[in-house]
Amino acid sequence: MNTTMTANPGGYKVMTPGPTQVAQSVRLARSLECTNPDLDEAFYDFYKETCEKISRMLHSQNETLILDGEGILGLEAACASLTEPGDAVLVLDNGIFGKGFADFVSMYGGVPTLYTVDDKNPIDAGRLEEYLKEHHAFKYATLVHCDTPSGMLNPIESLCPLLKKYNILTVVDSVSAMFGEAVRADEFAIDVLCGGSQKALSAPPGLTFVTVSREAKEAMNQRKTPIASFYANIRAFFGYYEKKWFPYTMPISDIYGLRAALDEVEGDADWLHRHQRIAAACRQAILSAGLFLHIQSGFSNTVTVFDVPKETTAAAILQKMRAEHRILLAGAFDALEGQVIRIGHMGSNCNEEDMTATMRALEQTLRQLGVPLKASLAAEFERNLENA
Repeated sequence: MNTTMTANPGGYKVMTPGPTQVAQSVRLARSLECTNPDLDEAFYDFYKETCEKISRMLHSQNETLILDGEGILGLEAACASLTEPGDAVLVLDNGIFGKGFADFVSMYGGVPTLYTVDDKNPIDAGRLEEYLKEHHAFKYATLVHCDTPSGMLNPIESLCPLLKKYNILTVVDSVSAMFGEAVRADEFAIDVLCGGSQKALSAPPGLTFVTVSREAKEAMNQRKTPIASFYANIRAFFGYYEKKWFPYTMPISDIYGLRAALDEVEGDADWLHRHQRIAAACRQAILSAGLFLHIQSGFSNTVTVFDVPKETTAAAILQKMRAEHRILLAGAFDALEGQVIRIGHMGSNCNEEDMTATMRALEQTLRQLGVPLKASLAAEFERNLENA
């Protein structure tokens, strides 16, 4: 039986908002010879140095821990580790993932209060403060930096300090934003900052990492009840380096790849600026062609989301892009299923060549599906880039 597989069985250009295309340096790093990560003390040094690199790149003095699981594990682990039965938790909700935090809170016995606002615009700090003046008896609050299904970017730089003003710990899902958007964890007063390998870092899916403040550690250590999870227990990692002990065997090859991806980002001085330029050019091209961006403001530099034109369907667009152009775009799910198309321009996807090819193919696809366009998506994208 022949079990040979190609590196990319479908031969697709992966222009989705995570997972993204993976650089050769990252793929090669994952092929390095493995040691036993439980017993080889040199690996503890490598793991610690990689965690410290993440903290440094996120402008934080707080400890970062890498966990073996896709990005959502970090979100659940934050809630599992902080929540005790009966704890009041504020869930800031202007998107699918924002609202989803309530499920984790409830799962671990907490009592979520949803602060639900307009899902077409970012959460407004001024209005939130008016709410907090009367309602602030919360142990912690959850919020999403980039709510990927809609492309909404929330201003964590103003929301988190506001929450801390009322002595509320902050848990931020920046899985789809960090490294595509500026994140200064300490300056932004973030207590638990959650990231993932497969978004703007452009490593393969499978790892999450959490940066944990002193205050969050104290809350975890002062619990009166045990954390109701083993795998989603951040506290289990405390003191790993001194003890030379991990709660479970670490995925060494994945961490090698993550380190290479971090090196790629850290070594590229234009990384964040390029995300900003390409995102702006993409959004303007969408508008110039007569299409509609799904949200009104708060646009992320990592993903552009536009409404499906009335002349066609999301399924038809995605299928034609995949079959005829070998390009993967994404639809959405939950309340947005079938309503939007998402273009991922984060990490390795964020380059002029791939984005121009994507816009050209999308233009052809929409025209073939009977969607009237007021301008050329590809030409407008290139023009906007030149003027950026």
